[in-house]
This record gives sequence, C-alpha cells and structure tokens, in this order.
Amino acid sequence: MNRSILIVLLPFVLIQPLCAGEAPGKPKQIPPPGIDVPAADRAELEKGLKELDAAIAQLREKLSKGQSALLDKLADVEVYASAVRTALQYNEILVAKEIPAAKVLLKHGLERARQLDGGSAPWATATGLIARGYVSKIDGSVQPYGLVVPPEYKPDGGPYRLDFWFHGRGETLTELNFLTEREKSAGEFTPPKTIVVHLYGRFCNANKFAGEVDLFEALDAVRKQYPIDENRILVRGFSMGGAACWQFATHFAGLWAAAAPGAGFAETAQFSGLGTADSLPWYEKTLWHMYDSTDYAGNLFNCPTVAYSGEIDKQRQAAEIMTKAMAAEGLKLTHVIGPKTAHKYEPEAKKEVARLVDDLANIGRNPVPNEIRFTTWTLRYNQMKWVTVDALGKHWERARVNAEIVDKNSIKLTTQNVTALTLSMPAGLCPLEQAQSSKITIDGLTLTGPAPAAGMPWTVHFQKGNNGWAVVSGADDGQLHKRHGLQGPIDDAFMDSFVMVRPTGKPQHPKTGAWLATEFENARQAWRRYFRGETPVIDDNAVTDNEIATKNLILWGDPASNLVLAKIADKLPIRWDEKGVHVGEKTYSAEEHIPVLIYPNPLNPKRYVVLNSGFTFMEHASGSNARHVSLLPDWAVIDVTAPHESRVKDTNFFGEKWELLAGHSSETPPLAPTK
Repeated sequence: MNRSILIVLLPFVLIQPLCAGEAPGKPKQIPPPGIDVPAADRAELEKGLKELDAAIAQLREKLSKGQSALLDKLADVEVYASAVRTALQYNEILVAKEIPAAKVLLKHGLERARQLDGGSAPWATATGLIARGYVSKIDGSVQPYGLVVPPEYKPDGGPYRLDFWFHGRGETLTELNFLTEREKSAGEFTPPKTIVVHLYGRFCNANKFAGEVDLFEALDAVRKQYPIDENRILVRGFSMGGAACWQFATHFAGLWAAAAPGAGFAETAQFSGLGTADSLPWYEKTLWHMYDSTDYAGNLFNCPTVAYSGEIDKQRQAAEIMTKAMAAEGLKLTHVIGPKTAHKYEPEAKKEVARLVDDLANIGRNPVPNEIRFTTWTLRYNQMKWVTVDALGKHWERARVNAEIVDKNSIKLTTQNVTALTLSMPAGLCPLEQAQSSKITIDGLTLTGPAPAAGMPWTVHFQKGNNGWAVVSGADDGQLHKRHGLQGPIDDAFMDSFVMVRPTGKPQHPKTGAWLATEFENARQAWRRYFRGETPVIDDNAVTDNEIATKNLILWGDPASNLVLAKIADKLPIRWDEKGVHVGEKTYSAEEHIPVLIYPNPLNPKRYVVLNSGFTFMEHASGSNARHVSLLPDWAVIDVTAPHESRVKDTNFFGEKWELLAGHSSETPPLAPTK
C-alpha cells in the first residue's frame, strides 16, 4: 500500500471553502438565463416536441388498457419530452451546442415511443449507458436518472451490486444537459458486474429535501427493472456529490454496504464560515441538526466509509471535520488523500479508493448485525437496521439507541431521549431461538418479548411511561404526537406528495392579501427553478376527499379567502381571524401579520397541512449548498410590513404531542406549554 495515499485518523484542520457565504444583494439566477434560440431551430424543436407529446398521449391511452408492464416504461419516453419542454419554456438552452443536443433527445424519445407502440422496450434490457426516468410522488414530475449497465448484465442473472453516484455542483446541469451527459459518459467509477445509478437529484441541491427523496424513488424504479442485491448497495459522490454522500452515509447508514464520499461538506457552520453564528436566530442553528453529518457521525459504526480528499483541496475540510466527529464516537475514518492534488481524484489515490470500496462491496451489508449504534435528532431519520425509533422525548436534542444481541434469547438496549421504539428482524434472519420467549433489557429493565416463529418476521414494540419501559401491541397508539413523516419542520411537507391550495375568496385585509399573493407565486417559481418540477395547484373549492387523503395540503390565504382553511381554522393550535393572529395569550394584528405553520391536517391527521409557506430557505437556494437548510421551525408569525431580516415576530417548534409551546423570535424559547 502506498503510505502517501492512505491516511487514518488525520488531525482536524479547518480550511475555509470557496462559496462560503451568500453574495449581498439579489441572488444569482441558476440555471443562468439562456440564449436566444434562432427561429428556425425553435420551430424545429417545437414541432418535434409536439410530435413526441402526441405519441406519449396515444401510448398512455393504449397502454393503460392492458399493458401495465410497458406502461411503467412510459416515463423513459416522457423524460426526453420534459427535458426539451423545460428548456424551451423557461429559456434554459444556455449555449448554442445545446440546440442540436435537444434535437437528439427528441429523436431518442420518438424512437422509444415507436418501440413501445410496437410492444417492446429494448433499452430496459440493454447494457451500456441508459437514460431513464420515473414519475415522482412529490409533485407528479418526470425525473431523470442515468444508468451504467455492465456488459455482463442479463435480466435473469444477478442479483447485481448497485452503486449510487451523486454529481458535483453544476449550475448549468439542466435536464437537457444531464440526459445528454448520461448518454455519453460513464462517470468516475464503473466497477465490474455493477449497475451504477447516476442521480439527477433534482438539479443542484446536494440531494437535500426533494433531492433526498430522489434517491429512494429512483431506487424503487430500478428495483422494478433490475435484479438488485439489497446487501450490496453503495453510495458514492464527489464535491457537492461528496456532501450528498456524507449525508446519506450518516443518515441512512443501515442501508448501505459502504460509502465513499469525496470532498464536499459535512456540516453548515464551519464550512460556511458562520462559526458559532451568534447573530443567527436560535431556531436556524437548531435546524442544522437535520442535515449536519457531524451530528450523525456515530452512525458510521454501521456503515464502512472510505473518504477521499485532494491534499490541497479546500474541501478536504469535510473529511477532517468528520474525522474529529467520528473520533468523539470512538470511530476511525479511512481517509485516502491524493498527494499534491486539488479538487479532483489523483490517479493512484483513485485506484486505492476503488480497491477499498470493492473489497467492502464484496463483503456486503449485514442486515441483522449483533450490535447497532444509532443516533438521531429527528424522527425523519428514525431507523437503523433492526431498530426503529418511534417517539422522542424532545425533537432536536440528541437521541441514541445502542442495541446488542447478547445470546440466542436476549437483547440489551440502552437509550437516550427515546420514548418509543420497535425491534424488527426479517423472516429467516432473526438469530433468536425459535419458539422461545425473548428477553429484552432496556435501560436496565428486563421485559419479555415474543418468541420468533419459523419463516415469519420478528417484531416487538416498546413504549416508555411513568413506570419505565413496557411491551405494547403496536407503534401507533392512536394519539396525536410527532412520528416519522409527521414531525416537521415546515420543509418536511415537501418531501412527500403535496398540492398547493389557492384561495378563491376575498382576503381579510389588503396588506396581508397582497403579500400572500406574491409569496404564493414566489413559492411556485422557486420550486420549479430549484427542485425542477411544476407545483401542483388546485383551487380551494375544488379540493376533494382524494387530495385530503393522499396529499399534504399547502393552504394559501386566510380564513376568509380560503375555504379549506376556514374549515379547520378553529382546530389549529394558532388561531387566526379578522382581528388577529392568536398565539396562546398573545395576539398580533391581523392587518399586518400572518401565521405560517405545519400541523397534522385536522381533516386527515396522517397528512400535513401547511399555512402560507413554500420551502423556507429560498434566500440561500442559489448559493452554497451548505446553506440549504430549513430557516423556520414548525410555526412562525410574520410581519408582512417589516424588512425581511426582522419579519419573524414569534416562532417555535410544536411539542412532541403537537402542542403549542411559548415562542420567541431571537432567544432560546421556554419549553413549557402555553396555557
């Protein structure tokens, strides 16, 4: 082994990155404005797009009548039409060479449409570079992904190792450019007998929020098409993609055989040059606990990780701060360094990374290890292999579960800030003695669990009450409390299916009505630009039981202008009427104030309702991806007449039972519920 390449337990050194903060004034536009497309080229592209759209419409009607297997392939055609449509509609043909590239994509889309019409989808079993797509549950958009399918691939072979690759920051990486690249380039690593998935990640957000969900939606699509080895799935990336890799490695450590982040960033404060950020509101700093990988470093006990940095790369800071965070957890990071190299892979170091990662892939993931160490700060990230955290004592404080299978009929658990949890092992993988009651010791209290049965999964649920831990019948006690996928903050509503509900009535007050109308349009435009989909919108008088049952409702307007909001206004913990916004015993004038909040929908508590907010970090969306973190907690009162930097007049998280807690806009709030 070349000792100049492999270094373990490097000392922590803070190196300030490029793009550490946001430029003052108006943020830059990404993607940048496009060029003027010559009239003849535009006419040709629009004609080709119209032809492809017509073919897609005919195929959808034809295939929906009985060819469901081929209907699943329709997204692989639509992805081409969507890429060209977006480029034309939003002036996103950025340079002249993209014009012929768009024509090629239309040609490929039409060819696939003809093949589907003929009853086949040959690209689905082909090897090499394959562009594909899926329809997202979030907003109904067609999202692209690229595959590198190895030459050894056979549909009836496998199962195959699968590597995810996260791309670097690319402010010009429109769907048109992404698809063009995926049909030409295999990328940095192409391990033998491995399917490589190149994620678009909804553009340039370091795979956060909807970009995070992109991985799991793409994985679902790939699983339907290819035989995948669930214990040999790996995550890899470089630069911004390295940041994404750190995120997935630490937050979902139990899913991967290994992780291989290169460069990137691993947290917000130090990478962004914010330090302790004393000038920032308390809630912004609290919300760093959602995505800071340093806070989840202990989870890498469950996921072997090989980091890479160039020796003189400023983004070496990510691996070094993770080295420090892991050391605090008693863990060592394997860190490969490319000598005298800046922001790229050094050839010999790259070979070493590949060797180490391939060795880990060959070992594979153990889905039921004897020991688990799990840390989290929110129920959004609540599972580690056979341990699931169902409830916390308090969100945004560290929670831990350490679990050990002691012998064939006993398990030992120690917990911190956890009030409900589930142990679950797949059928055939539970190592406990069959037909014999299990003994589970939690924080020193020994309880009796169910006996494993042959061929059946083994599951047991626990809750912590006034008298300590007890075995219970299920994870859902039927009570309103924060749980996975229903825990906030506001941005969480945009990680699942949502619809924006537009008001049709007259607003209570002109100032707030005008402000809300502007914010509604800003939210729609920001979603399309930064998360690459059209926001679903429906009028308040057209909301059906289906929307209520299946979607998070993003309600715009006030109780006078929005019919749906009027139905639930008296069921929300913050009351709003013509006179004021009422937060506990405090009232803010309704002429100049509006509430924004996230809460379980009173019409369907299994889904969210959000009042008057899109994603909350729009001001940082075009800048450093390390600032792509939530800027508001569960609720806030906004003064629509105040400058942006001082418009939040009251705010806080809801409690663990979604109860209202006292708020304060600039200091750490008290924890006691309001009256």
